[in-house]
Amino acid sequence: MLGLLIRYRQCSVLLLILLTIQPGFSQTRKGGLTGAAFLKVGVGARAVGLGSAATALTGDVNQMFWNPAGIALQPGDALVQATFGYNKWIAGLGHHSAAVSYNWENVGTFGVGFISFGISGIPADRDVPVDPALIQFQVDRNTSATYDYRDVAFQLSVARYFTDRLSLGITAKIVSQSIDGLSTGALAFDAGSVYAIGVLDWKIAARFSNLGSDLKFYDIAYGLPLSFSIGTALSPLKSDEHELMLALDAVKPQDGPQYFFSGVEYTFMNVVSVRGGWKFNYSGTDDGGNSSRSAINSTIEGLSVGAGVRTTVQGFDIGVDYSFTKMELLSAAHRFSLQLGMK
Repeated sequence: MLGLLIRYRQCSVLLLILLTIQPGFSQTRKGGLTGAAFLKVGVGARAVGLGSAATALTGDVNQMFWNPAGIALQPGDALVQATFGYNKWIAGLGHHSAAVSYNWENVGTFGVGFISFGISGIPADRDVPVDPALIQFQVDRNTSATYDYRDVAFQLSVARYFTDRLSLGITAKIVSQSIDGLSTGALAFDAGSVYAIGVLDWKIAARFSNLGSDLKFYDIAYGLPLSFSIGTALSPLKSDEHELMLALDAVKPQDGPQYFFSGVEYTFMNVVSVRGGWKFNYSGTDDGGNSSRSAINSTIEGLSVGAGVRTTVQGFDIGVDYSFTKMELLSAAHRFSLQLGMK
């Protein structure tokens, strides 16, 4: 048993090292040259209400969309968790998610989930050649007056506690994009770790997301939005009635500058929570900051706020969360999440 524990710890250290050095091996992509941008859109009203500072959150099935190590549950925790989410995104785009996890005692926590993102009924402005001799060179052969756009990701996650403080997790996912009858797909992986310091519910965590193959339309390939994050969360105030949690993430996407996500959450009587978050450093210049011109804003997202309610009904833990995200020049984003737990 001691030898097995030593091997577990060796594997844990190795993964943490790989998580730390992985971005150094990645070729930097310029902004706008990655595909599957829907994978950058935050899932879950609680995490987004915290300004997307979600890397170090634990015990939550929604973490399979952030840091898969966070879905790991201890013996005595919920046996099954399920979540459903809806996001009224910009420009009429619908963003839906669902996931379920099962805590197999002494083996690990397993989860399956999906994300759907898109819109239907887009008016089609088709370029039809006037000269019949050119029809053979026409790429778009569809004739419908409208077309659909849909992105989907199906994923399988597994995580477990290797010690009472360290959890590791990995997610495999199939990513698919389709527009007007044309589709492409890719295989991707996420991996992460969470370590509990042992005081103030303080946790440190690391993850990388969307490491995988390229998406290819016609002869043009687009990489997935690969990113690496480290984060921390702690509760400087925690009692039977009050809890205050602070969270901070440092995120480095392959196609953008360094970002910082911050969030704060206050919970009363383990029932009602209010939260807010902000994203920093969302600007930069094309030459790395050597230009004297003003920085370019690289996001439309601003302040996020939210609230949630938790209760227990006939042995089921039920949680409902909402978040609001302010957008520059566009309508705000509203997210709703429902979470169920059963022991």
